[in-house]
Amino acid sequence: MCGIFFSLCRGQPVAPDPDTARRLEHRGPDNIGSRQVQVDANNDHEPSYHATFVSTVLSLRGTTVTEQPLVDEASGSVLCWNGEAWKFQGQPVSGSDSQLVFQALLAASITNVKHEKSLAQRRVVDVLSSIAGPYAFVFYHASNHYLYYGRDCLGRRSLLKKEVTNHDLILSSVCDTSSGEHWSEIEADGIHVIDLSQTSETGPLPVTHIPHCRQCMHTDQLHFVEDQNVPFPAMDMTVPTSGAGFPQSLDIVDQLGAALRDSLALRVQHVREATNVSDSYNTNDEARVAILFSGGLDCTLLARLTHELVPLEQSIDLLNVAFENPRIHKNLGPDESPYELCPDRMTGRASSEELLNICPGRTWRFVAIDIPYSQTVANRTKVMTLMHPHNTEMDLSISYALYFASQGSGSVRDRSGAIAPYNSRAHVLLSGLGADELFGGYQRHAVAYNRQGYPGLVDELKLDFDRIGKRNLGRDDRVISDSGKEIRFPYLDETFIAFVLRLPVTSKCDFAIVQDTASDDPAKLLEPGKRLLRMLAWHLGMKNVAVEKKRAIQFGSRTAKMETGKTKGTWAKRGRYRDTALYCYTTCAFISIPCTANATEIRVDITPT
Repeated sequence: MCGIFFSLCRGQPVAPDPDTARRLEHRGPDNIGSRQVQVDANNDHEPSYHATFVSTVLSLRGTTVTEQPLVDEASGSVLCWNGEAWKFQGQPVSGSDSQLVFQALLAASITNVKHEKSLAQRRVVDVLSSIAGPYAFVFYHASNHYLYYGRDCLGRRSLLKKEVTNHDLILSSVCDTSSGEHWSEIEADGIHVIDLSQTSETGPLPVTHIPHCRQCMHTDQLHFVEDQNVPFPAMDMTVPTSGAGFPQSLDIVDQLGAALRDSLALRVQHVREATNVSDSYNTNDEARVAILFSGGLDCTLLARLTHELVPLEQSIDLLNVAFENPRIHKNLGPDESPYELCPDRMTGRASSEELLNICPGRTWRFVAIDIPYSQTVANRTKVMTLMHPHNTEMDLSISYALYFASQGSGSVRDRSGAIAPYNSRAHVLLSGLGADELFGGYQRHAVAYNRQGYPGLVDELKLDFDRIGKRNLGRDDRVISDSGKEIRFPYLDETFIAFVLRLPVTSKCDFAIVQDTASDDPAKLLEPGKRLLRMLAWHLGMKNVAVEKKRAIQFGSRTAKMETGKTKGTWAKRGRYRDTALYCYTTCAFISIPCTANATEIRVDITPT
């Protein structure tokens, strides 16, 4: 993982301000590098530019730290790479991936004559299309005067753009908002290319947007390069004509388990093996991988399968965060802990006990991370800066949970009940995000089925998948990476997603089968939402986890609506539903608000009684 800063300015070089530089260093404590490049014009009428490249590195792959920015001295080309190329052209990538990506981009950019520049651009886009994994990058090819930047199609890494009035370009993984400057998130909808040989003295930079193919609109403006391929098939939209279609065979459950193991193997093995990193592990049993652990279905499945993939002598940390919430915990008894009463703490402890019983021989550390209200308030400004430009109360509630969980500082309890302070040194954190979108785990999926049957359900699932790139993964990356940790999303692996998209809807979540809590058949006993994942947990021996209900992180950890009195609501864009649904933190329910013909957004303020 890396931190990226890039500026392209006409007047003079622009470096990151001190606060931004410090946040970049938090993301990458193993190496800090910079490179200044003078971009000279092709004729006297075009300006010269000052390009500044800054990269910080957290080394997680390979046996040595790869310094960045990557520079090709022969051509003067430069790459800032913040990503993980798990596969390239369909083949797994072992060791450090940044050099492989850089050499592939350089080879794709080679041209013999000037008119082949557009062909080189097409080849660069093909290289990026061949990468499976999260990334954000800035690549400058000096010979062609092409500058490329962008994010992967799921938006799993952060890249922000500073709004400036003089048409300069400033990009960064993180930003400082104390100066009042406005930053926006680069959309995860394609690659941006600037031909620096075609710039004017005072006008805006000539940016060409090359969209991902599932969102592309073929226009004359795209010229030779029409789109960037995305490695996902079309979602299976077929629906049964009558009855329910959940498969009785366990073959599909086994296939799901194999696909998830393949995704995890890329993400949990050979972690931080470089001998010259700043905090080499002193013992073989220290955890190199930790799980953001609420005790729910998605994260516990990841923990259970990770157990099969990492050496038995390595411990696995389960990071469970709980908050003191003055609105909820104001009338506690003298022996009651606000943290142990949090829903995620209770389910987390129960699920960790199930893991201990099912996976003997492994050291599981359930790290109880307790955050008093005073500590939450003291870090409010910092967390808001990290999550910027996201700015709703829900963003803040989720960001609090991710920020403190990623620090890994809490306590552990041994089998005798003794409690000791503990700080997790694991640099790779696993998240279960993506499972609800792919397998129908949200309440709205049940609502869609109840309203419109299978056609409504598959439309809702397709909508969820199509907008994953607009989710808040960039926000999560900024918040978590400030602790020098990297978040990884096994359910958002490209190959795994492709497997799930090819499944019929009744294989993933069949709401036509009414849950029967008295049945011994798991296909009937388990609730419909994410039933396929629940079946996998059941057959892995985790029967209690298989029946665990979905709970959002901000409610399970008690970060939702900590202040009493009036609080801000959430902005909702029209078009999500014909009627807009907003979540009310006070009543813990959705409010349906009819949209008028001209309405574009709605703001709701709720005053609790």
